[in-house]
Amino acid sequence: MRRHTLTPRPDWQRTVEEQGLVYPLTRYPDDSLRPYWDESAYYSFSLAEVEALEEVVEELHALCLAAADHLVTAGRLAELGIADPRVADAVAESWRRRAELPSLYGRFDLRHDGTGPAKLLEYNADTPTSLVEAASPQWFWMTERFPGADQWNSLHERLVAAWRRQAPLLPPGAPLHFAHSSDDELGEDLMTVAYLKETAEQAGLETEWISMEEIGFDPLSGRFVDQRLRFIRSCFKLYPWEWLTTDRFAGHVLDTLDNGGGTGTTLWIEPAWKMLLSNKALLAILWELNPGHPNLLPAHLDGPRELAATTGYVAKPLLGREGAGVTVHPAGGPPAAPAPGHCYQALAPLPAFDGNHVVLGAWVVDGEPAGLGIRESAGLITDEYARFVPHVIL
Repeated sequence: MRRHTLTPRPDWQRTVEEQGLVYPLTRYPDDSLRPYWDESAYYSFSLAEVEALEEVVEELHALCLAAADHLVTAGRLAELGIADPRVADAVAESWRRRAELPSLYGRFDLRHDGTGPAKLLEYNADTPTSLVEAASPQWFWMTERFPGADQWNSLHERLVAAWRRQAPLLPPGAPLHFAHSSDDELGEDLMTVAYLKETAEQAGLETEWISMEEIGFDPLSGRFVDQRLRFIRSCFKLYPWEWLTTDRFAGHVLDTLDNGGGTGTTLWIEPAWKMLLSNKALLAILWELNPGHPNLLPAHLDGPRELAATTGYVAKPLLGREGAGVTVHPAGGPPAAPAPGHCYQALAPLPAFDGNHVVLGAWVVDGEPAGLGIRESAGLITDEYARFVPHVIL
């Protein structure tokens, strides 16, 4: 694993926008615009390194599924903040009937410097983004800049294959709706959903487009409907389950939930059981069940414990995106008072390459390793100002 610099293509912004990355720039607090897609650098890996990372992702995914099963079997969903009995029952039923429910993708965020074992930082299993840039622009960048090279990137073909394989699980005779929130100002959620809709169409599915805010509820039929008052039988939503189960339509969501076998009227993708994996409490459960595992970091729910004096720790809200609310506490400092709704994970500072802190986003599609996206940040927290940097296998 090495970082290299090179001169960006003269027309890079137009090129990546045409490939679906309509948010190639990030606006900073000083109102300046700087590249989010950053091809002034790239990372190279050997094939052996990538194969080893694939094995890590397979192992981590298996551990996460085992942890989800433990949480349901042991009745520990309240530790994830899932306190509403109706929501907890829906999640548990979704897990028990998971073979009947479509489940598409997720992204592991890993700490790795190319020398030691990769460490799990978190699992974005419900509404992961940075998919478009990982699947499309970085592949075309490689074919232009390094013709004949390779890349850890089978995202597109695996997504199409996943839709095709899981199509029999969808309600027959009805289109699959794709929804994002219109509150998305950057276009990232919109383009992620648009890209996934395209992969579903390539798999032969009939699709429809809608925003979450446009979804209506017909009280006469007791069903969700689209703009044309057609029943929504299935819907891929880039909208977190913790919002779906707490907003003003939450009662209708639970009343009409198709949780496998056509038991309700609306099937949501990702399924409700993804709430078990998209919650930072999973990190503590994984460590409890697999203490000392080489790809895990110590983590606790009741406070930093020994981490405050040894490694230092990172306090993470159980739910959140783009590093929001995450705080870093070096070893030896005064420990913060434990706060409800947080996970305390051992501090493993992101490795710095030429002063850039890097995190590896390893994708899983239909339960299998599928690709890699790399983000760099100026600080130890990968936030909304992180940059996406392409990679190549040399």
